[in-house]
Formats: sequence, C-alpha cells, structure tokens
Amino acid sequence: MPLMKSIGCQVRAWRAERSRWKADMERFKAEQRAARRNGGEMPENPGPPPTGFALLPWLLLGLGSFSNLLQGRTAQPWIGGLGLLVFNSLYIYVTFRAFVKTTREARSTRVALALMGVVTCALALGYGGSWLYFFPLLGLATGAVVRGPWLGKIGLALTAVAAAVSVVRAGWDAVNVAYGTFLSTMVTAAILSLSEAVRELRAAREELARRAVEKERMRFSRDLHDLLGHTLSVIVVKSEAARRLAPRDLDAALVQVTDIESVGRQALTEIREAVTGYREGSLATELDRARSALSAARVEPVVRQSGPPLVPQTEALLGWVLREAVTNVVRHSDATRCEITVDGTADLVRLTVSDNGTDASPTDPEPGVGGTGIKGLTERLATAGGSLRAGRTARGGFEVRAELPVEAADLTETPV
Repeated sequence: MPLMKSIGCQVRAWRAERSRWKADMERFKAEQRAARRNGGEMPENPGPPPTGFALLPWLLLGLGSFSNLLQGRTAQPWIGGLGLLVFNSLYIYVTFRAFVKTTREARSTRVALALMGVVTCALALGYGGSWLYFFPLLGLATGAVVRGPWLGKIGLALTAVAAAVSVVRAGWDAVNVAYGTFLSTMVTAAILSLSEAVRELRAAREELARRAVEKERMRFSRDLHDLLGHTLSVIVVKSEAARRLAPRDLDAALVQVTDIESVGRQALTEIREAVTGYREGSLATELDRARSALSAARVEPVVRQSGPPLVPQTEALLGWVLREAVTNVVRHSDATRCEITVDGTADLVRLTVSDNGTDASPTDPEPGVGGTGIKGLTERLATAGGSLRAGRTARGGFEVRAELPVEAADLTETPV
C-alpha cells in the first residue's frame, strides 16, 4: 500500500507539473506572436517539465535480459524474472523521486538506490552477459540522485564494482561496461544539475522582475501621495482663506486665488516629473511652500536653518519629510504655531517639525512598516541610512524628527 500511495503521489505531481507547463506554453506562444507582430525580443521557451519519464526509455537496455528469459536461455528463470521486476520497480521509484530536492535527499530514496545496487550486482554475478548492462542503468539512477561533492567518489566506486564484476563474468572484453557506467553516472548528474540551475535562475529572474514592478508601484504611489496630499491640502486651505476674505477684502482674496493657481500649475509640473521618475526636490523651495501653506492655515511658521550645504539627494528626502509633516499640521492639527528647524554637522543633518496643536495627529510610526505618509517615509529614510521619529511632545504638541547622513543614498528616483 505505501508503494502504491507513493506512485499515486508521483502521478499527481506529474499531472500538476504538466498543467503548469501547458499554461506556460500558452503564455509563451502568446508572447511569441506579440513579439513577431511588434518586432520585439523573442521570449524564452519554458520547455517541458523535468520528470522521471525522461529517464524511462533507458530501461530498453534491459531488453536483452528480458529476451533471454522469454527464450528460456536463463537458468532458474523465475529468479531472473523476479530480479528484473525488482530492478525495474526500484529504478522507476528512484528516478521519479530524483527531480524534487526533498524526495531526492530522503532516506527512502537512498535506501532504494542501495537495494538497486545489490540487485544489480547479484543479477550480473549470477547471469553475466546482457545482465551486465544493468550497471549503466544503475549509474544513471545514481547520477540522478547523488549531487554535490560525493558524486565523484560514489561514481568511481560504482565504476570499480562494475569493472570487477564484468572481468569476473566476461573477461577484459566487458570492461566497456565499466566505462558506460562511469559515463552515465557523471553525464546524467551534470545534465540534471545544469537543468536545475537554469530553472532556478529563471525563477529568480521572474521573482526579481515581479519585485521590481512592486517596488516601482510602491514608489509611484508614495510620490503621488506626497505630491497630491500636500498640494490639495494647500489648495483647500487657500480656498477657505479666499472665501473668508472675499466679503471684506477682495484684493487679499485675489492674492489667495492667484496662489491657488500657482500651486495647481506647480503640482501639474511635479506630477509630470514624478511620472517620468526624474523629480528632484529642493529643500529651500519646500520651506517656502511650507511658510505659505502654514500662513494660509493661520498657523505661525517659524523657520530656522543652519549647517553645511546638502547634496540634492539629501535635500529631496528631507523635502518629502517636510511636505508630509506640514500637510499633517494643516490637515490634522489645530495648532497656531509650527517650528521648522534644519541643522546639522558635516556628517549628519536633522530636520525637526513641531507644533503646539492638541488635535489628533498621525500616531507613532512602526519601524519597518510600509505604507503611505509617515510610515512610508520611515521606511524610505531607514533604507537611505537615516531615521524618522514622530510622536507627541511633553508640551502636548506633535513633533516629526528626521535624521540623515549628509551623503544619503539616492532613493528619490529609484524604487524603495
């Protein structure tokens, strides 16, 4: 019963592999037709699934022994027939388990291979002649199962046994059996190892491509969140200011409307740059926008800036943090004062945005958690070698503090 169950599992696994191969072939043919129409690069043929069926035709080497049994030229044919049945059964069992690493390295597979070696030696010593050709079959099964540093030693040992048995039964003319045993062992192991490496490389390439798409999608969503979230908040705040000023001061309301138009035009430009992936932020520009947005929201901006000049990559990352922090102050806080401080040394730059609001602001970000807003910026700065902390202060307000090395990695244009 365990043998039949194992065979049933092998058959089901082969059917699943065949179904996946058919799906891959349909996709390959569709991509091939598209490449021919568009003149693009031709896709790679996935090829058939590797299974034990590829090694079954080699059992034809045992037809000579089977013919001797049918013609009655084998002494004690029932023993030879039983040995032939056991050998073929073990060969099928071992080769079908050789294409999955877990089953290939299982103890049951190694035990079956050892029993196969015992049966081969017994049949070759007992009958000789065409029964010696079971040694190349044993070498083929050994090469399919044994991989790694032990392959050479086991292959040489098996070759020596085949040579000794061949000399005993058929003299030196049968030493070619030993050569065939060694060749089948090493060539089978090399071909199957190379095939497995190719499949792993193909799977790794597909996984890398999938991850690249996911990272690019995440980068794009973060950029749009940071761009549109801040810009729309500024437009809403300035629209409210224009509505309040219109009844009593039309000129001041027109100034706010002009600012709304300017912010909208700038947002269109930034979105185009973000889509093309070449957006570079300027910290000075973001500071000016922060002053304008906070003033329109009736929040007093206090900006302090000191320290050495920054490289564009560091300025861009700090600009994202400033944009997000100011947006949160405008949208979530009832603050009346917001302090923005940029200071640093020759190695480290620090940006601090704090307010005196008491309303709900975003909670402390969890390190390593992705997403939008503060959490997404935490992950982005950590990847660039910096850190970001956000939380309530002892005075009751909310503070966002970002620290970055002066030479931060360029993560504004590549997906993080």
